[in-house]
Amino acid sequence: MVAASDPFVLPRLSDVADALIESPTTYLTNAATTLQVAATGLAAGFGAAVGLALLMSEVTPVRRAVLPLAVVLNVTPVVALAPGLVVAFGFGATPKVLLTAIIIFFPVLVNTTTGLRSVPPAVLEVFTSLHASRLETLLLLRVPTSLPYVLAALRVVLPLSLVGAVVAEFVAAGSSAGLGTLIRNTAAASQLPAMYAAVACLAVMGLLLLIVVSALERRFLHWHDSQTPRP
Repeated sequence: MVAASDPFVLPRLSDVADALIESPTTYLTNAATTLQVAATGLAAGFGAAVGLALLMSEVTPVRRAVLPLAVVLNVTPVVALAPGLVVAFGFGATPKVLLTAIIIFFPVLVNTTTGLRSVPPAVLEVFTSLHASRLETLLLLRVPTSLPYVLAALRVVLPLSLVGAVVAEFVAAGSSAGLGTLIRNTAAASQLPAMYAAVACLAVMGLLLLIVVSALERRFLHWHDSQTPRP
């Protein structure tokens, strides 16, 4: 009851709305900065993961060598890497992009690898009987089969890229812009309405990203059972 009535613990929704209305440019500018970091990190991590998954699906020694290392990377608290990344790459956007890319790398790698290797044996035998090359089998069979897995990973990592960008802005020294930095600064100054307004912006951005994924699924998976209306 105290938390519900104490504005220094939980501000009223009207106060949060007022904070958004009073300074919309501040939130839009910082949201654009966070989205840029998230998008760049997503592109880097997603591209690296898909490329490595394609290689792992075709070359068994690579899969056996890389997958344990990817598991180790996944269980390592990536926040602990932030100071080292700042030392290595400076105080710009690069450490934050790398941290975001690392966070989203493993889910995409695992899902894509699983999808590429989940081809029905009967269909694979048909391609073999037609003397399809490995490249033809990859492009015409394995890649289309993996699309549901890839888009399922994208549904996870798109919002996760925002989380990665915000966490990177929290912990990266020298960060001066972004919603994560705004949340950190307003929380330190006990400006809770402004802090929750920044959190609300993140929630809206995450929802919009999920809508984008749903649109991609309808566009590229119209043939899949998951897009068939249930009776």
